[in-house]
Amino acid sequence: MSPETAVETLALRVQVSAFAGTTLPADYADLLRAGLGGICLFGTNTAAGEQSVRSLSAEIRAASAEGGWTPVITIDEEGGDVTRLEALTGSSVLGAAALGAADDLALTEETGRAVGVRLARAGINLDLAPVADVNSNPDNPVIATRSFSHDAGVVAKHVAAWVKGLESTGVAACVKHFPGHGDTGQDSHVALPVLDADLATLRNRELVPFLAAAEAGAASVMTSHIVVPALDPELPGTLSAPVLGLLRELGYEGPIVSDALDMAGASEPRGIPAAAVLSLEAGADLLILGPDKPTSLVHETTAAIVAAVEAGELALERLQDAVARVDRLLADLDAARQRTDGELDPRFEERSVEGARRALAAASDLTGIPDLAGAEVVTVDTEANIAVGDVPWGLPPDLVVRPGDPLPDLPDAPLIVQVRDAHRRPEVGRTVAELRGAAVLVEWGWPGTYDGAGVPRLCPQGYSLPGVAAVTEVLRRAGWDPSTSSGHRK
Repeated sequence: MSPETAVETLALRVQVSAFAGTTLPADYADLLRAGLGGICLFGTNTAAGEQSVRSLSAEIRAASAEGGWTPVITIDEEGGDVTRLEALTGSSVLGAAALGAADDLALTEETGRAVGVRLARAGINLDLAPVADVNSNPDNPVIATRSFSHDAGVVAKHVAAWVKGLESTGVAACVKHFPGHGDTGQDSHVALPVLDADLATLRNRELVPFLAAAEAGAASVMTSHIVVPALDPELPGTLSAPVLGLLRELGYEGPIVSDALDMAGASEPRGIPAAAVLSLEAGADLLILGPDKPTSLVHETTAAIVAAVEAGELALERLQDAVARVDRLLADLDAARQRTDGELDPRFEERSVEGARRALAAASDLTGIPDLAGAEVVTVDTEANIAVGDVPWGLPPDLVVRPGDPLPDLPDAPLIVQVRDAHRRPEVGRTVAELRGAAVLVEWGWPGTYDGAGVPRLCPQGYSLPGVAAVTEVLRRAGWDPSTSSGHRK
């Protein structure tokens, strides 16, 4: 192998790309044989179900094996609102906010294990989860219920438990989004947020869960595309040597994984190949390019990395170190898989519903719910953030309205109105106020401030199937019969 070819192979090994569809395209198979580091699965890859994902993972592994490599096969499977494997039905496990509110560390660990068992069966070896962000800004548009709490101590202990559960199955965790995306008011998918906190605040709040994750043995950490002026006033964390250097100073030695480089916070205006080079220079080891990318982008990024090495802008040793860290991760996973039985306690489902009940009670008005006999369900529909995507949420509705649209004729019956993050969406509040007959509000998002003018509010703290079960129990006790709902009859 010539030196130039060796550098090109190393440049491929640090990239994780993605394609659309449920089968491996021929051009991606060629890249995997040549050394592409791995594949990140998104909703278009998982739409045909778990067996299809298992077959796709086998195709990816087989192509890499022909080149003599072990691939990273990764996915965003956080549970709750963010699920890829259960994108058609909704997650069967509680999300972070509900787990933090239930505050049962055994349940949180078991939930991480449940996610890991499912991923391992599907052939996935790296989960881009859990979220270690402290959601201290209730108006955060992208973290919210993906966080375990607004309290750093609560986040820390639940992150550690979830990591322990996940990694007991031989699937690696990737704790995100370092150094912390919780106290921001913008979404780094579409903007460049700023975390305006001093270093003391960072150490006492943002960094606490990441330290706990490291102590729990978290295999990897994901960066965030946010500017942290206390560390670097110019570059987002993913591209910042001071930010990523802080992670190493904390004693963490595993691979640093970039958040998707196609997000605006990383690649505007410089483009993905340039962002990839900067991220490697800063200390990242594995680069996520983003969903549904052509192989031409991988080639362009490879060329940019090779050119940076040849120009002396990126040290060859830095590139070699990145590949070595990823290789150690993959070797550790092979050893861990030999020690897992892949079984779950049959009582886990009921314990999840009990946890959902506690999470619901922690932030809800359960005493003032009126008689709901004959009630119908109205969804005030809003777009999810990009991290959540187009997945089911809420109870099956009888009627769907969108903020700003004229209201349809409303039934002469009590209304169960369901919303997401109404506290940060004034247009949702205005629509709810216009809904004559609103009897109870179900807030499936973060439980922010609420002035309901006498309408009680239920807060399951994120969407999941156990959360649906808990909400349904409360509404049934108030007289609602879901079998009479057109949404349930469909």
